[in-house]
Amino acid sequence: MAEISFRKVYLKKRFPLAISRGVIEGAENLFLSITENGQTGWGEVAPGITEGAETTDEAEAMLRGVLDRGFDAQAIHDTWDRAHEEGVAPCALAGLDMALWDLKAKQAGMPLYRLLGLARRGVPTSLTVGINPPEVVRERVPLLLEKGAKALKIKLGSPEGIEADKAMYAAVIESVGDADVVLRVDANGGWSLEDARHMMGWLAERRAEYIEQPLVRGAEDQLSDLFKDRPLPIFVDESCRMSGDIPGFADRVDGVNLKLMKCGGITEALRIVATARAFGLKTMIGCMGESAVSIAAGASIGALFDYIDLDSHLNLDPDPADGAPLVEGVTLPADRPGHGGDLPDA
Repeated sequence: MAEISFRKVYLKKRFPLAISRGVIEGAENLFLSITENGQTGWGEVAPGITEGAETTDEAEAMLRGVLDRGFDAQAIHDTWDRAHEEGVAPCALAGLDMALWDLKAKQAGMPLYRLLGLARRGVPTSLTVGINPPEVVRERVPLLLEKGAKALKIKLGSPEGIEADKAMYAAVIESVGDADVVLRVDANGGWSLEDARHMMGWLAERRAEYIEQPLVRGAEDQLSDLFKDRPLPIFVDESCRMSGDIPGFADRVDGVNLKLMKCGGITEALRIVATARAFGLKTMIGCMGESAVSIAAGASIGALFDYIDLDSHLNLDPDPADGAPLVEGVTLPADRPGHGGDLPDA
């Protein structure tokens, strides 16, 4: 019989992250371990109101409700389907799912990426530049470059409007200089259709590689107008939670960004990738405010993605977990059995 334990840990950010919807200085995450036959699998839950559970207490109660009725640790897809049908929040389900995959890979004596038939590789991860005044950007960007960043994701969609966005982006360009760094933009749904159209043209002339979530979730019908004659590829993030969402907008975007906390873990992430590819879309994996436990789980399937944004653990002070090193700009899972992430002092 599997043993379950839970632990709550406050994750403080080194630098507060400002996006179009507000500022995040840190949050309490829920870690769970599942032990069976001497092996322990680790999972992590980053709660959020849009992810179905606003607090760690709410997420833990949902998981206990499912686990107390019994489950088969080896039947991961069945466990996922049952928990999803019972209304477990995606972020809570993600923690359970990655713990089960971690356990299964450890019992097999294999890294998870190898168990899934993948290579231990990925493209360089984007390191995030939150919404800040230009003078703060000039301080932060050099620190990211020192970490070995080969790509930056610039958060725009400032509540102060597109002129503030332009000033901040110009500060990024200035700070990067001649460095060989790719620039990407995420508006987090902070623009109107008119502003999005204008900003995409402006950014296309200034090294931007793509634009993510230009319009707020719920405005997918407006993406058709933005998609025509677009100067940059369009990815959706908040608009895409599950694989079943993709057919509804596949004809008006270039790619989708999935997050384990949004979709419920690795099991559904694999379905999203398969669905996106069936519609000819590019794929990206991102993160919420997660430690190396969840980041390692995401990195374990990193070989499947065209773009990767697995960097939240790099902005923690400190990261209580380990297992997701940044190697020459690429976030990789530790090369050991399981997904690679552990909470050492648990």
